[in-house]
Amino acid sequence: MKKISLLGATGSIGIQTLDVIREHPEEFSLAALSAGRNIPLCRKIISEFHPEFVSVKNKEDAEALRAEFPGTVFSYGPDGLQEAAVYYKTDILVNAVLGSVGLSPTLEAIKLGRPVAIANKETLVTAGHLVMEAAKQHGTQIIPVDSEHSAIFQALQGEREKNIERLVVTASGGSFRDRCRNELANVTVKEALNHPNWSMGAKITIDSATMMNKGLEVIEAHWLFSMPYEKISVLLHKESIIHSMVEFHDSSIIAQLGTPDMRVPIQYALSYPDRMPLPSGKRLRLEEIGKLHFAEMDFDRFRCLRFAYEAGKTGGTMPSVMNAANEVAVAAFLEGRIKFLEIEDLIEKALIAHKSSANPDLETIQAADSETRKFVKSLV
Repeated sequence: MKKISLLGATGSIGIQTLDVIREHPEEFSLAALSAGRNIPLCRKIISEFHPEFVSVKNKEDAEALRAEFPGTVFSYGPDGLQEAAVYYKTDILVNAVLGSVGLSPTLEAIKLGRPVAIANKETLVTAGHLVMEAAKQHGTQIIPVDSEHSAIFQALQGEREKNIERLVVTASGGSFRDRCRNELANVTVKEALNHPNWSMGAKITIDSATMMNKGLEVIEAHWLFSMPYEKISVLLHKESIIHSMVEFHDSSIIAQLGTPDMRVPIQYALSYPDRMPLPSGKRLRLEEIGKLHFAEMDFDRFRCLRFAYEAGKTGGTMPSVMNAANEVAVAAFLEGRIKFLEIEDLIEKALIAHKSSANPDLETIQAADSETRKFVKSLV
């Protein structure tokens, strides 16, 4: 029985992780979890999965839940999030929280040497050098959960790094993939949240529409697979059937295919290096699909992808600034305070205003993050 700590249990990835646990009750159990403000759902999760430790965002919610579930230990806030990450009975941590809040808990969990299944993009984007250095120092395995990185991870099993020519990360194109830029000026939040392929949370769905999601994944891939940006390509692939590919220097390409179902990479991360059945998963039948479509990525159409490559190559605190600016801008769009294309404008202004610090420590990263959030909020 593998015991799991799940950060972000009430989010999209968290809910699908619970689906995997539910499907394999003899293999997995939920030892600890963190949740934000969705207390009704958190309450249901506690009732079904009986975790020993639970952390929520607010003290009042923790106290209310403690009265309802006297057999469970409760905590709250950043300290509680970290306690959930390092819970002593845990065999593997699944980091599925949204935003840069997942960085510190991940770094603490890495020190324990247990596997970390990471779905939190911002942890690697903002501090990939710290995360991977710590993982190497403590012998901690970092297992990607994102479908694209899981695909690359699977394709590289049994392969040698020296033989890799390039990584190819695929992108669906998001909600507005068939629209040109002049058609995006007045798109609504509802339209932006209508992703054609994947079921994801609001923030990630907007990131998919701007292509920032793919930009973050490029930076993640750089750190996860020690690959220079010049050897990481993005390919538009509307069907989301090929999740990513690896091209080797003998011209061979290995790709990982499957239906768009996040439970597959989640389960693979939990069961690695083994594979387990997923009876409820939809099987891929290529004869039913018929055709797959691909197109070159347009960096002028998707400016956020260009920002990500530039920030990644600059390094230092620049990716943290890009990420922080994006989080504030996306939140403002979801709240109806800015237009869709203004997300890009705000990110660009933050990047231009920032002077990057090389090889930043955690405090420097957090300071750059905080300063950028204040700067962008002042522009909204």
